[in-house]
Amino acid sequence: MKKVNNWIGMVQQILYPPTCLLCGEPGQNDLDLCHGCQLDLCWIDHACTACGRPLPVADLLCGHCLRRPPPIDRTRVLWHYAPPISGLITALKFHRRLPCGKMMGKLLAKQLRSAPRPDYLLPIPLHSHRYRERGFNQAVEIARPVSRELNIPMRPGLCKRIRPTPPQHELDAKHRRSNLRGAFKTTGKVEGLEIALIDDVMTTGATVREVADTLLKAGASKIEVWILARA
Repeated sequence: MKKVNNWIGMVQQILYPPTCLLCGEPGQNDLDLCHGCQLDLCWIDHACTACGRPLPVADLLCGHCLRRPPPIDRTRVLWHYAPPISGLITALKFHRRLPCGKMMGKLLAKQLRSAPRPDYLLPIPLHSHRYRERGFNQAVEIARPVSRELNIPMRPGLCKRIRPTPPQHELDAKHRRSNLRGAFKTTGKVEGLEIALIDDVMTTGATVREVADTLLKAGASKIEVWILARA
């Protein structure tokens, strides 16, 4: 089967060579992104290990997380939510440009090759109403290449969004956490599992904290967050 997959990949490379999603030039290293545009991405050099807030030095907690530690063991984030990443995420999320999710997922996997492996990847779930409206879950599109590249099973069925809520970006920070209270429920066995949550953007962190709380109360042993961008 591995040989078959390799042949399929070679044929796809010939028929559909990678093309940069930002400038249209040939892509590089099996990515739809050229070397120059990759250098232009707003990489985060150092971030709070718990919430992903950018910091001037590495491997520290920010003041907020020192005062109120989140239910998250580690947050790993790649970029600031700024152009051109913000444009790629918008194109994926609201214009169904799924190749953007695949490309960013591959880059996330590349940066996390040396990270400890969780038992499962859990894309942040959408409520069924939102899923029907959008037709896909952007977190799944990001998680799929991460799962494939790092050989970590993806288990969307571990948790379900059971209550529809207004979009988080429409609320201020004060109301984001209360908006999500009771919005998630575990639907699979999570006792003793180490789980990495995957999503596109973290702003206040209310969504991932609520999912993490839900999983930990159901018996999960460790929760990490793997995120593309920090707003």
